[in-house]
Amino acid sequence: MPEQEFTETASKETTGVEINNQTGTITKLQPPAQSQDEWLKYGEQVSTFLATLPEYLGSFFNQYKQPLVSVGLIVGSIVGVKVLLAILDALNDIPLVAPTFELIGIGYSAWFVYRYLLKASTRKELSSEITTLKSQVVGKEIPEA
Repeated sequence: MPEQEFTETASKETTGVEINNQTGTITKLQPPAQSQDEWLKYGEQVSTFLATLPEYLGSFFNQYKQPLVSVGLIVGSIVGVKVLLAILDALNDIPLVAPTFELIGIGYSAWFVYRYLLKASTRKELSSEITTLKSQVVGKEIPEA
């Protein structure tokens, strides 16, 4: 009798789960293979998409060049600032580096005050140097005093 149940089960075409009555286990059958024509159809669709992709991306970039460059610069500057802050934070974690930088900053500030801010003549010299630098950056001519 068990042989008869086995032959009946084997003669049925099943694509899902089949229960084997002899051993009491469940065996999963493989789904039928897709035809070669369907694979060729998918391949052609992928091929045409990949063939038109460079043209599409080129026209998209030409149409939106200015906003894309602006967004790229903004993202790049944000990443640059984050990297710079991470480097400074790593330097501050090293012993004696942070106090050394503070001493250098205090020393430079004291030298700047002594060199440019104590006397009126040196303040005027600093003002003229700032005006010269500003005119070089902006591109306007220097008014003669």
